[in-house]
Amino acid sequence: MITRKAVDSDISGILKLQSLNLYTNLSEAEKATGFVTTPFQKPQIEALIAQAGAFVVEREDIVAGYALAGSWDFFSQWPIFPYMVSRFPQLEFQGSKITVENSFQYGPVCIDRTWRGSNALPLLFETMRSSFREAAPTSCASRYQMGVTFINKKNPRSLAAHTRKLQLEVIDEFEFNGSSFHGLAFSTTASVQILPMAK
Repeated sequence: MITRKAVDSDISGILKLQSLNLYTNLSEAEKATGFVTTPFQKPQIEALIAQAGAFVVEREDIVAGYALAGSWDFFSQWPIFPYMVSRFPQLEFQGSKITVENSFQYGPVCIDRTWRGSNALPLLFETMRSSFREAAPTSCASRYQMGVTFINKKNPRSLAAHTRKLQLEVIDEFEFNGSSFHGLAFSTTASVQILPMAK
């Protein structure tokens, strides 16, 4: 298993995995095992790859997971993200105010069903976090103190994985477009323990 920054040749694998796990494509039973809610098109993934904001888990040349992250300016094309930003003045994380300058949006993230419960998510998450933490001084990512994300309350599996495995903190709860969400945050300077993979 390899975790790395995505390249253009990964796009078809990312889109396939997205389609298999997109909320609107799943049965109620399938939704209970986790899902993604924000659909991306090929040009949007290409743009994030160019900005070093797309990451994959690769297994035998197959994309077994992906994570997308970037600036609030990029994510503003989806209405939920400007709404999240509008709530920043009333939010704090570890004693610091959250702003569009000191934070970035993490997610969506998706792991192939056969690899859920493994180290795939922690490894992918740490690859993403270290990339933003170690960004060159000329990159806007060098300003980021924290990442922020949301998880639909209908997705308790994702919430458990992010709060227990990755130690994200719930900082907000909000309603948007008829659905309920948790807002979460994490430090770019922290790290999670990754246990050895069973052979």
